[in-house]
Amino acid sequence: MPERAPQPANAWDIDRIRADFPILTREVHGKPLVYFDTAATAHRPRAVIEAVSGFYRDHNANIHRGVHTLSQEATEAYETARSRVARFINAPAAGEVVFTRGTTESINLVANSYLKPRIEAGDEILITHMEHHANIVPWQMLCEHTGARLRVAPINRRGELEMDAFRDMLSDRVKLVGVVHISNALGTVNPVREMCEAAAAYGIPVLVDGAQALPHQPVDVQQLGCAFYCFSGHKMYGPTGIGGLWSNMETLRAMPPYQGGGEMISVVSFEGTTYADPPGRFEAGTPNIAGAIGLGAAVDYLEGLGMERVAAAEARLLAYATEKLSGVEGLEVVGQAGNKAGVISFTMDGIHPNDIGTLIDHYGIAIRTGHHCAMPAVKYFGLPATARASFGIYNTPQEVDLMVEALERIRSMFE
Repeated sequence: MPERAPQPANAWDIDRIRADFPILTREVHGKPLVYFDTAATAHRPRAVIEAVSGFYRDHNANIHRGVHTLSQEATEAYETARSRVARFINAPAAGEVVFTRGTTESINLVANSYLKPRIEAGDEILITHMEHHANIVPWQMLCEHTGARLRVAPINRRGELEMDAFRDMLSDRVKLVGVVHISNALGTVNPVREMCEAAAAYGIPVLVDGAQALPHQPVDVQQLGCAFYCFSGHKMYGPTGIGGLWSNMETLRAMPPYQGGGEMISVVSFEGTTYADPPGRFEAGTPNIAGAIGLGAAVDYLEGLGMERVAAAEARLLAYATEKLSGVEGLEVVGQAGNKAGVISFTMDGIHPNDIGTLIDHYGIAIRTGHHCAMPAVKYFGLPATARASFGIYNTPQEVDLMVEALERIRSMFE
């Protein structure tokens, strides 16, 4: 049975934190790696890497299916990871956490298992203009199938949701609200609790895309008041291909299975099948056992840092980076919400974002360019693409200085 992952220091010791991430020792184009692409995927601390390798090395077996020692150890490690995730988001019960491949699969699960049997022509699904494609396309597909209508709450030029317009769009016709907790393209932190309270007046369930929030600030699903919370492990310093969906047990029990196969059943015969209780009914087949164990280790690591301290450290870095970038001639920050997380999207006069990304890579600096799987949000600002720097727990002001220096050099190339 894998032991609980080692905890980082209680104080915010950035040097020790950085030492926990082996990849930060490498060079790119002869320069020390500066990684500003955590919104796309975070790096993994040694504790997560060792938890995954330790499972395969010492405990590898299938879960829930065997009486032998390795199977029992694997099952215990997998379910312990579920309990750790539940504790991390303050879920009332571990069984309310369904392991999925990530936020995208979680949203598709809700679309097909929860909403599809409950929606018909003339009904509405309400989302916002800043959503990731994962919180747009599944609802479009469902609308095409059912004749329902997808509606979009507007944003302003600062990249903030227009709350008055959102409230005006709520009605008895709306069967679900989908909203991103933190925009991956703009960094906007949405007023999710306020949105849930407004929707509750009409009995409307709210699904929250928490992929960008869970690694960067405390999240309490009970305090938020949402019906569904979706997240991805690889955004929160865990493995790829693992994530989860939280909902209350009453709702999960009312949802039919999303996929059929082994493990999600209670009794099978050729005449019919009885499904397992949640969360098992939504985890057909052999799951990503090592991924779940790695996710549990990532949760341990973040809890050891303390999410309040994580949020405070990243807020300081965001403020520093915003000030420094404002001094770069011709650079414009896209998305200037009053409540914002560690994402800065920007453009530079006369330089395509893809050129910025390609050139800055030669300085060892990794940023993201494009529409960030949020094409409607980027197009709202009249742009084909932006460059994006996104921060994690391992980033420093010194790295920001290196990025600013590199951007100044890139600007001079185009003069």
